[in-house]
Amino acid sequence: MNSIKISILTATYNRGRELEKLYQSIKKNCSKKIEIEWLIMDDGSIDETEHIVRSFDRKFDIKYYKHDNMGKMASINELVEKAIGDLIIECDSDDYFTDSAFEYINIAYEKYKNYKDVYALCFLKYNKDYKNIGKNMPKKKTNMFDLYFKDLEDGEKSLVYYANIRKKYKYRLEKNEKFVTEARMHHEMDLSYSIICINKPIMICEYQQDGYTKNINSVFQSNPYGYYEYFREILHRDMKGVNFSKRLYCVKHLILFSYLTGNKLNFKDIKSIMNKILLVILIIPGIYKSKKFKEIENGKRKDI
Repeated sequence: MNSIKISILTATYNRGRELEKLYQSIKKNCSKKIEIEWLIMDDGSIDETEHIVRSFDRKFDIKYYKHDNMGKMASINELVEKAIGDLIIECDSDDYFTDSAFEYINIAYEKYKNYKDVYALCFLKYNKDYKNIGKNMPKKKTNMFDLYFKDLEDGEKSLVYYANIRKKYKYRLEKNEKFVTEARMHHEMDLSYSIICINKPIMICEYQQDGYTKNINSVFQSNPYGYYEYFREILHRDMKGVNFSKRLYCVKHLILFSYLTGNKLNFKDIKSIMNKILLVILIIPGIYKSKKFKEIENGKRKDI
């Protein structure tokens, strides 16, 4: 069995102290079967990130880069171009790997490496109490859109991308925004490829107070154009089999981000008759709620 090479990509901003736990988890997972490169993009940190990274023992290949603050997605886009592994894993600075992570990855890759229509192996992500963030996946082969919009997955997953396919795609950012949901890229990949679901945990997540997940409303307010395009793209696709609650969610958010961006709602962007009806029903209360949302978020910013 030939060894595989995994490229771990981490974008970090002022979280130097968090990287130690991630470093130790990678080191603990190292084996002769797997070659590791850890690519770190310091996104303009002003803490001790560089000093901390350079203090790590080089038990495996660590590559440190730094640029002006551009946001997580632009940082990952750069690292994807630099990665030379067979597999690519994006790991946030506040996440780290389970003790058996690379063993699970190696077994799955050997089993599915010749599947030409697969872009990623999809594993579970646990919280610090070792509980599933979400639920077990019901199907072996699917795509991310179906997993979340038809099978109603509601938690996070950890994707291990086939590098030759991942390098064809980028996180598409709108109007100099710094963030866009990863799902936008995943849904684009879903149009041509599938994922393989493996109900094994490979990553532990510890949400930070300044992270995207805990500040999602602020993220919406700061990055409305990318989210507008995301929901417009969803509603423009075939939504046969999509759960009603998910349709409702998408229409409500399209109205919100249409209001925040000033983009006019266009019925031609919505493919399903049911979704068009929902838009007609929800547009007036949706605009009212969008105004309230904007007032609340602007009020929070004034208080900071």
